[in-house]
Amino acid sequence: MGLKGDKNTEESNRVAALIETKLAETAGITLKKMFGGHGIFHDNKMFGLVDSKGNTFLKANEKTLSQFKEFGTEQHSRMPYYSVPDVVIEEDSRFQNLVDQAIEISK
Repeated sequence: MGLKGDKNTEESNRVAALIETKLAETAGITLKKMFGGHGIFHDNKMFGLVDSKGNTFLKANEKTLSQFKEFGTEQHSRMPYYSVPDVVIEEDSRFQNLVDQAIEISK
């Protein structure tokens, strides 16, 4: 999900497809095109996003933010979503752990 008025990009689509593949075994995951990017949902509740530049962000709170700060995260606008580096996305168990926490926060 990018900013209002952003156009959908090939990079956003590529990363969204990668995320969808990585989370294929997690029941209830859907992606929806939004503002040039993609919202990532679990049971219709948004817990993450891919912006129009192809950056992945997951929802965090005061308990989980320290994990994101370990890898120099950036906040998406003023929303409680923080960037996840590609190296973390490639580590299936570490990424899945962050996803599980973001899903729990979004409930």
